[in-house]
Amino acid sequence: MSHELTDKIEARAFWQIIGERPIGATIVTTRNEAGQPNGFLGLSAAHVSASPPKMLVSIDRKTSALADIVQTGRFSLNFLPAEASDLAGAFGKSGPKPFETDDWDTLSTGAPALKTALGVMDCELSQIVEEDDVAIVIGRVVSARSASGGDALVFFRGAFERLKSHA
Repeated sequence: MSHELTDKIEARAFWQIIGERPIGATIVTTRNEAGQPNGFLGLSAAHVSASPPKMLVSIDRKTSALADIVQTGRFSLNFLPAEASDLAGAFGKSGPKPFETDDWDTLSTGAPALKTALGVMDCELSQIVEEDDVAIVIGRVVSARSASGGDALVFFRGAFERLKSHA
C-alpha cells in the first residue's frame, strides 16, 4: 500500500511508514524520588553526539516516567537482546512493569539497568525540548556497559523480530 506524504498525513499512515524501517528495541528506565522504578518502551532512542556522549528519546507527555525523569534528572537506555521480546511487550503496555525480578541492577545514576541488555547508556538529564505531544529528552551519558555479543531485538512492521549478529 502506498501513501502520498503530505502535510496532512494521518497518524495511522505515518506509523505504518515508520514501521518500514527496523528500530532497535529499547527500554527507558528511571526511578521516582521515592526510589520506585518506572519505565517504558522507547522506540525512538538515538544518539545525539559522541563528544560529549549524549542520547535522546522522545517521550509521550502522558507517560508517567517523564515526570520521574524530570524530577530526578536520571534515566537509562537499555538496548534489548533478541530474547527479551516478552519484556519489551510488557513495557509497551500500560500497567505494572516487570521490575520485580532480579534481572535488574544499576549503574551510576541509580536508574534500573537490565543485566542482559546488549548495551546500557546511563544518562543525566541535559535538556528537554517540547514538541507537540512529546518531550524530546536529551541526556549526557555518564556511564555505560555493553554485552559481549548476541542478537538484537528490533521492532519491524508492527512486530518484534530477531536481528542476527554477524560477529
